[in-house]
Amino acid sequence: MAKDTLDVTDGRTGARYELPIELGAIRAIDLRKIKASADDIGLRSYDPGLTNTASCKSAIGYVDGERGVLCYRGYAIEELAEKSDYLETAYLIVKGELPDAHHFAMWRHNITTHSMVHENIKKFMDGFRYDAHPMGMLVGTVGALSTFYPDAKNVLDLESRRLQTRRLIGKMPTLAAFAYRRSRGLPYVYPDNELSYTGNFLSMLFKMTELRYEPDPVLERAVDVLFILQAEHEQNCSTNAVRCVASARADPYSAVAAGVAALYGPLHGGANEAVIRMLEEIGTVARIPEYLKGCKTGERRLMGFGHRIYRNYDPRARIIKELAHRVFEVTGKNPLIDVALELERQALEDDYFVSRKLFPNLDFYSGVIYQALGMPLTMFPVLFAIARTAGWMAHWAELVRDPEQRIVRPRQIYVGEGARSYVPIEKRPEPVMREDAVSRTI
Repeated sequence: MAKDTLDVTDGRTGARYELPIELGAIRAIDLRKIKASADDIGLRSYDPGLTNTASCKSAIGYVDGERGVLCYRGYAIEELAEKSDYLETAYLIVKGELPDAHHFAMWRHNITTHSMVHENIKKFMDGFRYDAHPMGMLVGTVGALSTFYPDAKNVLDLESRRLQTRRLIGKMPTLAAFAYRRSRGLPYVYPDNELSYTGNFLSMLFKMTELRYEPDPVLERAVDVLFILQAEHEQNCSTNAVRCVASARADPYSAVAAGVAALYGPLHGGANEAVIRMLEEIGTVARIPEYLKGCKTGERRLMGFGHRIYRNYDPRARIIKELAHRVFEVTGKNPLIDVALELERQALEDDYFVSRKLFPNLDFYSGVIYQALGMPLTMFPVLFAIARTAGWMAHWAELVRDPEQRIVRPRQIYVGEGARSYVPIEKRPEPVMREDAVSRTI
């Protein structure tokens, strides 16, 4: 009779072990039972990049990479992008259910009233160099918020967690817009509570001398949809960073600053910027075959294609592709879109890329839209951070409430030197640096 167990025979000793399987996984700690000798510490799993390691149980987001499915709390991303807005989706991600009209009005009010930041934040931001990267400014200012709200350290208090969540979702667009204005040498624009969440963000970015900024409804909706698509995506690098820092009972501002820092990395939040640079390098449709040939030989990389999780077409890419055309009706067509569309067509007709499951992902079209909206490349990861704040806060709260979680402390496989004795400096021979030793010391 079948059992939910994994039967393991240790070839070193001949011993047999029965490891329980729960939710399609075994507990890594159960591997410690498998020992080659009595004084053996036990077997460990080696998983660089945590490619096949589940560090938690989560009820927030779900990705089926084989089928190209993404859901937030059970709701398909396609339906949310069509029918919801970012604040409602944020409520769903944070609280687990879609709100009724009364609770949504309260939520929207609570987020909006927390959009202002302390005046000292402006002084703090003014301390950055005139040419500082907006993402670097965001990392610093988000972390600095922990000094403005010391009550945030009460991470086990439910009402405190709720308050910090409202604060961060409300203030992130303000911090992001301030970073943009600082990088442009423009005066800061305060929040306008009469506008929507994304409309207010656009106002803080682009308002100049007009008494009231009126965002174009098509562009406002486009930013809203982009925020929905980027709000949550399981245990990605930045979410994992947030949960890791949160496991030490750090306040959420410090934890989210870690998430922003991870998103700053070009392999994570900088991917759509890399797509734009690739499209600019290609330049014209006529040069696409040559570029794809270079990708096959390893001379170039096909940016915006493929994903660590998806082995099918990223559902978010389909939505953004359609969204791009609506944006261009207002802004005028970004000339790179023709290159992007033809590049996608040729790549998806080439067995080399299809056989390797290289389909367009979220980043392939999002940068083209942001560029059409007038965003510089340096702002792309900043926009990502605004959207992902809802997901980060949901994971932070989920970890704090999870009785199985403990401070993150992975193990390692030591490959260094064995036991050695200290030699006084005057008696030491000149060291001979082996190639592998050099690589480990840099």
